Amino acid sequence: MRIIDAEEIGEREVEQLLTKKAFDEVELNPKIREANKKTFGRDMTAAELVRQIVGDVRRDGDKAVMHYTKLIDKVDLRPEDFLVSEAEFEEAERQADPEVVASLQRAAENVRRYHEEQKPNSWMTYRDEGSILGQSIVPLDRVGIYVPGGTAAYPSSVIMNAMPAVVAGVHEIIMMVPPKHGKINPYVLVAARAAGVKNIYKIGGAQAIAAMAFGTETIPRVDKITGPGNIFVTLAKKEVYGHVDIDMLAGPSEILIVADETADPVYTAADMLSQAEHDMLASSIVITTSAKLAAQVRDEAEKQLAKLPRKEIAGASLERNGMIVIAKDLMQAMRFANVSAPEHMELLTKNPWQLLPYVRHAGAVFLGAYSPEPLGDYFAGPDHVLPTGGTARCYSVLNVETFMKRTSVISYTQPALDAASEDIIRLAETEGLQAHANAIRIRQMRK
Repeated sequence: MRIIDAEEIGEREVEQLLTKKAFDEVELNPKIREANKKTFGRDMTAAELVRQIVGDVRRDGDKAVMHYTKLIDKVDLRPEDFLVSEAEFEEAERQADPEVVASLQRAAENVRRYHEEQKPNSWMTYRDEGSILGQSIVPLDRVGIYVPGGTAAYPSSVIMNAMPAVVAGVHEIIMMVPPKHGKINPYVLVAARAAGVKNIYKIGGAQAIAAMAFGTETIPRVDKITGPGNIFVTLAKKEVYGHVDIDMLAGPSEILIVADETADPVYTAADMLSQAEHDMLASSIVITTSAKLAAQVRDEAEKQLAKLPRKEIAGASLERNGMIVIAKDLMQAMRFANVSAPEHMELLTKNPWQLLPYVRHAGAVFLGAYSPEPLGDYFAGPDHVLPTGGTARCYSVLNVETFMKRTSVISYTQPALDAASEDIIRLAETEGLQAHANAIRIRQMRK
């Protein structure tokens, strides 16, 4: 893991390092490319492979879903087996540790209460001459949630995706989870029940995204797809966008910690590793005003890494994307942090609340030594589906409004339209749209 002194290499160089995102470099590794070549008869990029899968599912429906589920996930499912049965839910409840279930239920309640505060309201305003303008906010009819299920199971992602949709009042929520040996992790199913999701399909990857986007004989078409996934899921969401709405294009996880000399190096290193263990492409960055702390954090990260079950993944992440930057002061540190626009930003400083007004771009901000990033991942209440890859510059955290849409409401009386008619006619004729002008003028003529 590198330690970089901003004064030595210059601000511009530091900013370039901070904006180089791991996901920009993602491509299929040689083993997967060779396997795809044998399977599909030619060497395909990830984008080409996803485009073919999406096209096949759009054209052939359930047949293509079955084909790719067997080919990629090695699971042979018939359409009548796609949906998780009531017996499978009951078996999951029997297998689950009651204490874990209780923790999931408490987490779900925290997430529900937080998102209840976000819920927007419709409104109407009375204007001059009897006009009424307003906004009607309505939930989406049907949404699809994708929950990863490859190397690990993520019941927390079920709650974080589903609960805002439930609070928003979405009429129907369906969920896609890739099966492992034909089954779904019991805690994922328990979390789905806790969040109020009933219809879960044992389908993953690009074929799951395509099935939700276009519908099949047994899978209903949705209005919006949310949830993170691997490169195939992300590229599939990109491919179907426009036919259906999506939340965002999620890349590898990120954490950026702004720390001064008062930060605890043990906590700081632990928080870096909490993201590094996600993925070899995950990014863990510390920006500090203390050269002493920088060295301590690097050494401590090596000590803690050696004890982790996922040390190979975390170690590769730190080697490739781990970085400690020494800034001249906290204002420079905050400028660097905003340039990076990280998914998670921690402020481990003497007075973190004083820095909060300077946070411009971050998916979520964690203030102080006792607000570590995993608190947000699992329990606090705010959503953990966050923009990555620098997109916190323009994207928001998943929230209740993600699952709602706004409709403008306009009502004018005759006197109100009379007062505005000349302006409307003038503007319409300026744009050469005579029929627009006539729609107003004809009402003036028939008074």
